[in-house]
Amino acid sequence: MFVRAVYATGDPALLDAAVRSLNSEGRDLLEERPGYRGADIFVDRELGTLLTVSWWESEKARHNSDEVMRERREALLEPFAGTMSVANYEAAVYHQVEHPRQGGGLRAARLEFDPRDADLAVDAFRASVVPRAESLPGLCRTTLLLDRERGRAVAGVLFADRAALAASRAAMAGVRHEASAKAHVDVVGLEEFEVVYADVRLD
Repeated sequence: MFVRAVYATGDPALLDAAVRSLNSEGRDLLEERPGYRGADIFVDRELGTLLTVSWWESEKARHNSDEVMRERREALLEPFAGTMSVANYEAAVYHQVEHPRQGGGLRAARLEFDPRDADLAVDAFRASVVPRAESLPGLCRTTLLLDRERGRAVAGVLFADRAALAASRAAMAGVRHEASAKAHVDVVGLEEFEVVYADVRLD
């Protein structure tokens, strides 16, 4: 699958209005697009950050959908979004153990690497992160979103509730250290989010 991620920051007091807009009009717009396979909405209510991820069956479907979504995105996120960035990725790893729930937690690590090491990063994530994370209580999903050309990735570990997310921090710190050394990647950012909505349809 292929992914489009939209990252916005703004006034925390205006965040819920943007979430309501995305969960109604935004979701309707996505459902109408061919090749749509689901979406996730994650927030940090204290900081005022919003991460939305839409999933597509092909790169072409993602590209075609963007022609419509680009025109509507600002209106959907007003007046919350003071800043907004859009990034496209290949879903190199998608491993779901159980369906995520509203109120769950996501930890996202932003990675950078030499583009020539893209396959090494994928192999290391599958061999080190996926099996180690799977043993942690409350795990729902692990993902690796990859931009091969730019040498960037986002590694996500999603848990059923915020308590499980917090309890996993020490264990995942060790996994992150081991996997980044094997894959020759640099961890350049680490964030945690509340799960507002998460639904990806693989079939």
